[in-house]
Amino acid sequence: MSFSQHPAPVSFGSRYSRRTWLKCLGGAVIPAAVGIGLGSRHSSLGQAPTPKGGWLPGILGAQERNPEPASSVVRVRQITRGPKHHWFGYYDKWQFDPSGRFALGMEVDFEHRSPRPDDVIKIGMVDLHEGDKWIDLDRSSAWCWQQGCMLQWLPGSESQIIWNDRQNDQYVAHILDVATGQKRTIPHPIYAVSPDGGWAISTDFRRLNDVRPGYGYAGIPDPHADELAPKESGIFWIDLVTGDARLIISLAEISQIPFPHGDLSRAKHWFNHLLVNPDGTRFVFLHRWREPGVPRFLTRMITAKPDGSDLRILDDCGVTSHFNWRDAQHILAWSLRDPAGFYLFEDQPGGKVELVYAERDGHCSYLPGGEWIVCDTYPDTKRLQHVYLYHVATRRRVELGSFLSPNEYQGEWRCDTHPRIGRDGRCVCIDSPHTGEGRQMFLLSFDL
Repeated sequence: MSFSQHPAPVSFGSRYSRRTWLKCLGGAVIPAAVGIGLGSRHSSLGQAPTPKGGWLPGILGAQERNPEPASSVVRVRQITRGPKHHWFGYYDKWQFDPSGRFALGMEVDFEHRSPRPDDVIKIGMVDLHEGDKWIDLDRSSAWCWQQGCMLQWLPGSESQIIWNDRQNDQYVAHILDVATGQKRTIPHPIYAVSPDGGWAISTDFRRLNDVRPGYGYAGIPDPHADELAPKESGIFWIDLVTGDARLIISLAEISQIPFPHGDLSRAKHWFNHLLVNPDGTRFVFLHRWREPGVPRFLTRMITAKPDGSDLRILDDCGVTSHFNWRDAQHILAWSLRDPAGFYLFEDQPGGKVELVYAERDGHCSYLPGGEWIVCDTYPDTKRLQHVYLYHVATRRRVELGSFLSPNEYQGEWRCDTHPRIGRDGRCVCIDSPHTGEGRQMFLLSFDL
């Protein structure tokens, strides 16, 4: 059965009245009349249908295909509501506690402009067992639209969370036990945390705010703003027990590694998107740079040991985007190779690289077990953001839903869906402004 033979999945905010899709979002099952749940549970399992019309080429393909709707019912539930705006941010952090009862989030009272140094957000959690009750936990003055304040459940803990803040002209991280109220502060911000919760890595958020608005924090200027590749700025390793931190990879060091497709000597350099592998033996990061007068930056994907040694360049095509670890030795990453799409990179010297599937860029993660990928897209020509599952073995793409992103959600303050996986792998939480209440959080539950 080809994709084009299936009816279209539900598109929130585009075809139906506000009353109709608000009913769907109230926790009710989305009925067959609006397109989810129409596929037979046995009709195409184990088959590898060939899409008609081909895969979307490049970063933003002009041609769209009609993916398969979910083979079982998808339940969409709005878990936060206005008038305040709520979101979680990035897709590679633990939003759900180990029990699956509480979902972390952030609350803000404005949108559509850059954060200012005096803008404070609330952090809290939603009790999914008590009518989606919002519980205030604390505040943060160090945040951005795309990744928030790095709020997440601390790995290895049942009840501790960690997030970034600004105190006395310094970026810091707080660790709070939501059960006891005990709180302590680490004198350095974090970006990604080790699987055991004992250490973290971080980049320089002062520089990131200068070179990539939407990802750094307002409030503390970059002291090295006039330097192309400063030796005092880079990636830091932080001990989450003692609070000690040290620079392990500098921008000066990494800028000296030759790039096969051009000269790096005139470019301004920074690091972004750090993530520790599942067993804590290595981490991945993106080295980015921009030439003077050139609007687009270039990227290469690199891995290292936790002490910054044993650097390996896995992708130097020039355009590497979102990624996630499949296991301790493999990274799924979107790359502008030929064809553009999601590739699996083996983290070894001269490691194998294989195309998983060709598609536009999106925020990718593996469901537990590694058989399915959950991902999203940026807005299409109708301003719809698609959230979907992809079955690697059979090449099935299963649409979970399409969500309207109004025109004002662009650039730095856009609202990507950033699907975050529940602990049991049977739900994802997304951010979306499609209900007209500003960005809010929605729970998508499904059965495979």
